Amino acid sequence: MSDFFEEQFGTETDSQAFEEADLVSAKSPAKTRTDEEGQLTVDVYQTDDEIIIKSTIAGVTADDIDISITSDMVTIKGSRKSDEKVRTADYYYQELYWGSFSRSIILPEEIDADNAKATMKNGILTLRLPKLSKRAKKIKVAS
Repeated sequence: MSDFFEEQFGTETDSQAFEEADLVSAKSPAKTRTDEEGQLTVDVYQTDDEIIIKSTIAGVTADDIDISITSDMVTIKGSRKSDEKVRTADYYYQELYWGSFSRSIILPEEIDADNAKATMKNGILTLRLPKLSKRAKKIKVAS
């Protein structure tokens, strides 16, 4: 079992080096993220009638989010703006993401984009995407 942990996480010496590096980074000025675009984390699951996408998007309002939906893909874009100006040199840690973010999700099956619904509650965006019916239709042959 210890071999597994050493392979995955390194030896004791490696962990000491990691801890020392972590202490150094805590004292170093934070790096800025000016050219990066953040990527949202999502949950995608299904019910019998819908595909549901949920994402935690704290610090934005519904007006800050742009959602594009086609029958086989969803794209969520937006921007999170900091409410205060802090000099980079004044940060001890900077782990929150400020700026533009996006996420495109290829859907596992076709949906009815015209009847999709989006809600935002307590910082969680929920998209409800009705599945297209795959029931076979019977038609009569005209003579």
